[in-house]
Amino acid sequence: MKVWAIANQKGGVGKTTTAITLAGLLTDEGHGVLLIDLDPHGSATSYLGFDPETVQNSVYTLFKQTADGVQPNVAAAVQPTRIERLHLLAASTALATLDRQLGSREGMGLVVGRALKRLEGKFDHVFIDCPPVLGVLMINALAASDFLLIPTQTEYLALKGLDRMLRTLEMVRRSRPQPLPYLIVPAFFDRRTRASIDTLRVLRERYSEHLWGGVIPIDTQFREASQAGVPLSSMSAHTRGLDAYRQLLGDLNDDVHQVGKAAAL
Repeated sequence: MKVWAIANQKGGVGKTTTAITLAGLLTDEGHGVLLIDLDPHGSATSYLGFDPETVQNSVYTLFKQTADGVQPNVAAAVQPTRIERLHLLAASTALATLDRQLGSREGMGLVVGRALKRLEGKFDHVFIDCPPVLGVLMINALAASDFLLIPTQTEYLALKGLDRMLRTLEMVRRSRPQPLPYLIVPAFFDRRTRASIDTLRVLRERYSEHLWGGVIPIDTQFREASQAGVPLSSMSAHTRGLDAYRQLLGDLNDDVHQVGKAAAL
């Protein structure tokens, strides 16, 4: 079971789109996939037709049960979605209170990792959609993951979020038994704008060792897929954006061990 965290300390950079698109492509290939939504906004949860305001047995439930000294019922929290072979561990808006209420409790940084150990063998891939802020939820994701994808919008403000994310990785490195390999994924690329072109140039100059060689272009069909509540691959066989994600997935599957060795902190 491969566990992928998708994180950046800036919102609106394509984390949820990346998680759901890659998950959809893998389910198309026959793989069982679990999507874990750790963002209190619940974008992935809403995308897949669940309401973060009312969802029962969410990620928050696992944290609350752990804090109360109860063995979390992980199986009850995992829910099937309308997409065959895709399951969801949903976000609840209550996650927004987690750091304040429970973040300082012992063991809170390992709740997701321990939950995944109980699901070992049930899924081929797990994608963790992270919140854009450093806290107990992101720490859980980075501690539980085998690999990190950092989608980065190709515009200048996104570079600051990327820098914060890399500082967080350096901090987390000290608490992991193994370095966490990562790959930066340029997203929302628009070759018609100087901002996209210049930002991509900066990414290549500063982070070439950790940067995916392709780009995810702007594609309005992602918006249509989100409105339909399905991965884009369920609606179209080929679009510019979908083909880019398919190439990313192929590169990761082919070279994940080499990428991990080269990109680990």
